[in-house]
Amino acid sequence: MATLTRAAPSEQESKSHEMGMHTEQLTGRTQQVFFDIDLNEAHHGFSLPDTFDVDFNKRGEIDASNMEAKQVNARIREMMKEGYGTIVLKNPAAKHSLAVGILNRLNLIIEGSLGYFGCGLIDGPNIRINGRVGWSCGENMMSGSILIEKNAGSQFGAALRGGDLVCKGDVGSRTGIDMKGGNIIVGGDTGSFSGFMMQRGRMVICGNAGKNLGDSMYDGTIFLGGEPRSLGVDAIWSDMTDLDREWLERKLTKYDVMPKGGIGSFRKIVAGKQLWNYDNLEPTEKKLVL
Repeated sequence: MATLTRAAPSEQESKSHEMGMHTEQLTGRTQQVFFDIDLNEAHHGFSLPDTFDVDFNKRGEIDASNMEAKQVNARIREMMKEGYGTIVLKNPAAKHSLAVGILNRLNLIIEGSLGYFGCGLIDGPNIRINGRVGWSCGENMMSGSILIEKNAGSQFGAALRGGDLVCKGDVGSRTGIDMKGGNIIVGGDTGSFSGFMMQRGRMVICGNAGKNLGDSMYDGTIFLGGEPRSLGVDAIWSDMTDLDREWLERKLTKYDVMPKGGIGSFRKIVAGKQLWNYDNLEPTEKKLVL
């Protein structure tokens, strides 16, 4: 029988072990492999590892009245494991951190409002919320869709990576801060510093925006249907293209948030890219290198 041998630990590994640190092989999906949102409506199976094979026609309910958020999230996972593809969550009572970390295709219907950090770190589910949401809804979302019927708090879609995050009402400040991909669509107005340090993705604001819209955005695109109180540093107006109009028409029609002025009311904002100095050394660092 062959014997498996392990290489002697390096000096650094030995020192790390003495300090109580260790390394381990990570399992499961990485954030580089997301569900494809275009497959959600047509595809009923799963091709990614570590997901449950659910049936969208198998429907169940959870009454969250007397449950802690942790219990609700555990119950959602249990039901997906049992094959439920459609879950109705009743009486959420604005609890915080509900429906977080769902890494599966799922139709989740939430009848009520959520507190802070709702639906964060999700990859795959389609979620409809028939109420309001608090701060940081959809933070670090990777794929799928979230549709909110009423208003949302600040930091809506912070660090978003993929998928469609849609609010039919108004949202607070710092919407889409540091977003890295995906789409944020707002049917109403946004607060100040929306799109702050945005890196990629698209943001659509059908109404007005607060001050410093797109401040220090690194890349990505903002479409604005109303007026901004002011543009942020390095955010500039740009020309709309036919591709932009086609994309807006498709997305706003899909989520039923088309403004009265239609596509013609939108203008486009991009990064001026005059602040692209992340690869440049600061003067003090240059002295150290030279």
